[in-house]
Amino acid sequence: MRRILSILLIMFCFCAVQGQEFRCSVQVNYQKLMTTTQAYESANDKKVFESMKQAIEDFVNGRRWTNVDFQQQEQLDCSISLILNTRSSATEFGGQLQIQLRRPVYNSTYTTGLLNYMESGNFTFVYTESQPLDFDVNNFYGNLSSTLGYYCYLMLGMYFDSFSLNGGEPFYQLAQQVQQAAEGNGYTGWSSSDGQKSRYWFMENHLNNAYAPLHEAYYTYHRLGLDLMTKDQTQARQGVMAALYCLQRVNKTRTNLLSVQQFVDVKIQELVSIFTPAPAEEKKVVFDLVKEVSPINAVKLKGFDGKQ
Repeated sequence: MRRILSILLIMFCFCAVQGQEFRCSVQVNYQKLMTTTQAYESANDKKVFESMKQAIEDFVNGRRWTNVDFQQQEQLDCSISLILNTRSSATEFGGQLQIQLRRPVYNSTYTTGLLNYMESGNFTFVYTESQPLDFDVNNFYGNLSSTLGYYCYLMLGMYFDSFSLNGGEPFYQLAQQVQQAAEGNGYTGWSSSDGQKSRYWFMENHLNNAYAPLHEAYYTYHRLGLDLMTKDQTQARQGVMAALYCLQRVNKTRTNLLSVQQFVDVKIQELVSIFTPAPAEEKKVVFDLVKEVSPINAVKLKGFDGKQ
């Protein structure tokens, strides 16, 4: 992990050679398609879903996303779940996409969530069996590869943000380039007009200078919080609370920001675990901050509000 912290200048190459950045598990769930005759005609159709799963794994794990040689313990531990619910032709699919990313905590076997996000809209794409997924950051070859590439850069951004202040910015910029190349190609989710949970707005949240404390929150929560937990729990809790204050600053700029809600959603149960043994005054601070930035999650901090 110390080695990652020393990486301040990152150069990129996009050739599809063996890479070491991701250790990603992939699931393609096609159970809903089995009930529709037009979408699931025979047992042989399973081959296309097995091929799809392998293509996604090869795309994420086999492509070199940076020029950094990651050691095995440094690889990004993530998972991608594709839940298919429509098939309008032999090569046209639709469903929901869920992305999860975990980060190791220094000097422990514990991993903490960085991202656990289910896209709200119907994700449609074209996939031809046995064909690899073509990708370039500045060109649109297909909705599946562009969406996967977008989330790979988003995950890299969050991961590096959690180790060094603003360390993820180059990756967010690359994700934005993918978004810009994909916008206008007939698929929803890429445009600012596709709703506040579109990929456009998710990346805008991470690049807008008005929301700069968000990056400080990633860094402070992990490097000055969780990574100190085995050394000094009191100091570590202070770091975690400092991160919540960063989120409060973002919230004062704009309430209900998607990136802030995602941060709290993925951390809320961890906050319960961290602060359950803490003094009552610390619990009350955490409760008040969470209630302000993500009211829906405050109910999960049972007993933290100081009321009997």
